[in-house]
Amino acid sequence: MVLNTLSQNNILILQVIGDIDASNCLVLDSAIAKAIEQKQTSIVIDCNQLQYISSAGLGVFVSYLSDFEKLNIYFALMGVNDNVKNILNILGLEKLVKIIDQLPTV
Repeated sequence: MVLNTLSQNNILILQVIGDIDASNCLVLDSAIAKAIEQKQTSIVIDCNQLQYISSAGLGVFVSYLSDFEKLNIYFALMGVNDNVKNILNILGLEKLVKIIDQLPTV
């Protein structure tokens, strides 16, 4: 996995390229933790180039959901492909995580 950090219109964008699995999910975890520390108010995970996500990768998102809600942080997954969307649907996570096609206008 390659993780690029971008910013656009006060939105922190974490662009994921490749797969998120147990071997690299801590990189994503650290990036989200850092964003929360820096008091980011909007975090979008760009999944346009995400091929696969394991349960460990999904666990990273789930572990922060209460923090996002408590701190009023906008969080979304953008550009999720059908394979990843299917995994989210099977686990019921599409009800907990916003899935968007493009960046929101701020």
